[in-house]
Parts: sequence; structure tokens; C-alpha cells
Amino acid sequence: MPVARRAESFRDPTSEPAWVRRGLVALALLLLGGLVVLPLVVVMVEALRLGWQAYVAAVIEPDTLAAIKLTLLVAAISVPANAVFGIAAAWAITKFTFPGKRLLLTFIDLPFSVSPVVAGLVFVLLFGAQGWFGGWLREHEIKVIFAVPGIVLATIFITFPFVARELIPLMQQQGRDQEEAAASLGAGGWTVFWRVTLPNTKWALLYGVLLCNARAMGEFGAVSVVSGHIRGLTNTLPLQVEILYNEFNYAAAFAVASLLAGLALVTLGLKLWLEWRHGDALARRARGH
Repeated sequence: MPVARRAESFRDPTSEPAWVRRGLVALALLLLGGLVVLPLVVVMVEALRLGWQAYVAAVIEPDTLAAIKLTLLVAAISVPANAVFGIAAAWAITKFTFPGKRLLLTFIDLPFSVSPVVAGLVFVLLFGAQGWFGGWLREHEIKVIFAVPGIVLATIFITFPFVARELIPLMQQQGRDQEEAAASLGAGGWTVFWRVTLPNTKWALLYGVLLCNARAMGEFGAVSVVSGHIRGLTNTLPLQVEILYNEFNYAAAFAVASLLAGLALVTLGLKLWLEWRHGDALARRARGH
């Protein structure tokens, strides 16, 4: 094939006609506006439809405050637990070779392929009154299902891939050279981790923690199964929204939903900031090399 004809067969995607590019951009903006921006606007408008006083009254209602406290408590437990697990799993997978490495990678991705409702049912089968460990738990007066421990367990299961999946690709890209150099200079394992590995992955770690926290606060399916929907005790914010909506208390439901929408916007802003800082850090590192 002649060189000129071969070059023509590999067209630059950006060389498409202007009307094609503008049409694709318009389609993307239309979908973004209809599927993302418009629902957020509707939530905010409906939340404030009865005025600020009704909005504040819905937010400070005792059951809603209890749902907020429980949501924050679950996130405060599950996010640090998943951060520790993610760091340990990513460090082991990328820095060492051991039997069962591929199996560990498969288990990390398991919550992505299993429905949250199924995950909740698994915990009911394990820790429910008729579950495998139900008798032992009942004898020792330990309550897991329809209580806070069950909600925490379900949330940890659903959210544990996020931190590990952000760290593993970055650690694989960085390789082992810096750790091996530090070890050859006499640094111990913990020193290598705190002085070399962790600083090199701090932005990816923060990004993973951010995504994990957003999913922990917004999780519905698994938590709905294990919570029992006990008002003021085991309802998180998403469950409180469902209850208010089913009771036809639409203004209060949208008011509480606006809190979750606000969390989504804050998460998006922090995500963009972290991507910007992480990009700057990579650029400075490249210039340094």
C-alpha cells in the first residue's frame, strides 16, 4: 500500500467536519443537562417549594437528625476501615508476589458485580435470627441485623473496592524502584512505607477515600435489607427519603434528598480539585526527572 494511501486510512478523529463535532458536543450537553443537571435542579426546587421555614423544619425533624447522625457514624467507621484495607491490599498486590494474588484481585472487585440487595441478604443469612451465626449471637445478646453493626458491615462490603482500585494502578505504574532503593540504603519496611510509598500515593488515596465516603453515605440497597427501617434508630438518609416519600410528605422528602444532592456536589468539587492537584503533582514530578 502506498504511503499516502496508508496515511489517509488513519484519519485524525479531530478532522471531522465542524457540524459533526458541534453535533456531538450538543448531544453530550443535552444528555448531561437532562440526566444530571435537571434532576438536581428539580430536587432543590421541590425542597424549597414551601419556603425556608418548611425546609429547615424538615431537616431538623428528630427522625431526620437521627438519620443524619447514623449516616455520619456509618461513614466514620466504614471509610477508615476501607482506607486501611485498600492501602494494605494495594501494597501487597503491587509490591509482592504470593499465592492467591489473582484471587485477592477478584475478591476486591466482587462488590462491583454483586447487587447490593444480594449483599444485604447474605448478611441476613449469616447474622440474622435464623442465620448461620444467629443462634450464637442470640445466646450472647449480640444484635447485628436490624442494628447499627449490620449497617456498618453492609456498607463496608459495598465500599471496600474504591480505595484499593484507586491505589493499585498507580502503584503498579510506579513500580518498586524507589522502595528497593530505600531498602538498599538500610530503611526498614515501615520506614519505606511511610517515607516513600504513602507520599507517592497520597492524591490517589484521597481520591479513593472521597469516592468511598460518597458511596457510604448514599448506599441504599444493602442497608435497606439489613436495617429493618426502624425510624430514629436504623434509618440512614437514603432510607429516610424513601419513608418520607412513601408517606406522601414530598416537601420533606425532597428537603432531605437535597442534603444528599449537596453531598454529591461537594464530592464533585473535591474530585475536580484532587484531579487538578494530582495532575500538577505528576507534571512537577515529570519536570523533575
